[in-house]
Amino acid sequence: MHNSIQFSGGASESVMHPLVLAALLIAGILIFLLPPKKVLIPILVAVFLIPLGQQLYIAGVHFLAIRIIILLALMRIITIPTEERSSRMAGGWTAIDTAFFSYVLIQAVAILITYRSSDAIINQSAMVLDVLGGYFVFRVLLRSRDEVNTTIKTLAFIAAVVATGMLIERHTLSNVFGLLKGVAQVPEIRDGRVRSQGSFQHALTAGAFATTCLPLFVMVWKNRSSRIIAALGLVAATVMALTTSTSTSLLSLLAGCLAVLAWPLRKKMQMIRRGLVLSLIGLAVVMKAPVWFVIAHIDLTGSSSSYQRALLVDQFIRNFWNWWLVGSGTAGWGWDMWDVQNQYVAVGTVGGLAALVAFILVISRAFSRIGMARKSSTSISDEWVYWLLGAALFVDVVSFFGVNFFDQVRLLWCALVAMVVVLTVPSPRDLPQPVREKIVPGKRRLGMKRSVPAYR
Repeated sequence: MHNSIQFSGGASESVMHPLVLAALLIAGILIFLLPPKKVLIPILVAVFLIPLGQQLYIAGVHFLAIRIIILLALMRIITIPTEERSSRMAGGWTAIDTAFFSYVLIQAVAILITYRSSDAIINQSAMVLDVLGGYFVFRVLLRSRDEVNTTIKTLAFIAAVVATGMLIERHTLSNVFGLLKGVAQVPEIRDGRVRSQGSFQHALTAGAFATTCLPLFVMVWKNRSSRIIAALGLVAATVMALTTSTSTSLLSLLAGCLAVLAWPLRKKMQMIRRGLVLSLIGLAVVMKAPVWFVIAHIDLTGSSSSYQRALLVDQFIRNFWNWWLVGSGTAGWGWDMWDVQNQYVAVGTVGGLAALVAFILVISRAFSRIGMARKSSTSISDEWVYWLLGAALFVDVVSFFGVNFFDQVRLLWCALVAMVVVLTVPSPRDLPQPVREKIVPGKRRLGMKRSVPAYR
């Protein structure tokens, strides 16, 4: 997640639309009334359908709608009954959790060191609440295949609503979500192409949401019991990606499709990875420019900022000694370098090298857990689940080269990482006897047979 380092102040004012306020009240009531396995439904709907700009601004603090939802969710978690034997989080604390918390906290500390102001403290406290609070909510509430299945189905419904709005936006040049304020009412048009954004802050993040979800919807399709919902989600995700009219979204959509179709090659991934490395080395030898300028040649819409993306990576590498310790600004790096639409560059320039390493560890450890779980699975249906989970993660890895997750889509990143952990929890038969006794059988969902600890 790219931290915002713009600090605000001013008189107290309310900019929350009455309909949004009503929706928040309903969501809050449902969060406390629904059983734990269903609590994520109102959380997801509120987070992704309410524009991020909807907020209450009181005493110098922005109470974003998404922030209010996270606070309510954290309060709900406290009320969930616990048992002494099991961990509150499925699978207990993992190396992925350590890496995730590390890169977010390192970014926050780096900004506090750089700015040393009360505004910075308020800003970063809010950021930590949004990201780590949201991640903790998903880690606690995603306990088993049931919750993962429910989450993906809910995302399919959300995608259908947003896709409908984006189609209307494309043909009428009016964003229906903009009527609520907090998001542009008139879409951006570049070289005659309408870049629909729906409830998101930008077309790029709307596309990132859609393409990340696409392999997850295929996962539900493979489950067979929810094919109508899966088909709805697949169509909606495709519509969202296409109506953004951005190269990043189209490239991520292509990456997702290729990852799903590469299923027959699942047992040859080591060879494929080595082939990719050798290909990059070959390109570095024959290209006149550095190999990362391959990005500059990717333009799927005819109006892409691909050269700016390549130049951003180039300046990131050239200015290593400026940002490696606690990050640095990018505006002085050259023309248009203030627009840090690259997640890797965003993490590094905000938190320094330590934050970037921790962020990459989240990705590498997630792929490692998925790979080990797939290899130890005993059925094709299990393998499909892990393969599609890895495909969703791969889509994000590709998307990160063209967008940083600066709005509510960062909660989808939190949810995906949490899914990786819960779906790769070792089976009881793979655990020592003392640990095995703490595991209870879970219901079969998504074609899986593994189980996870029950609620404490």
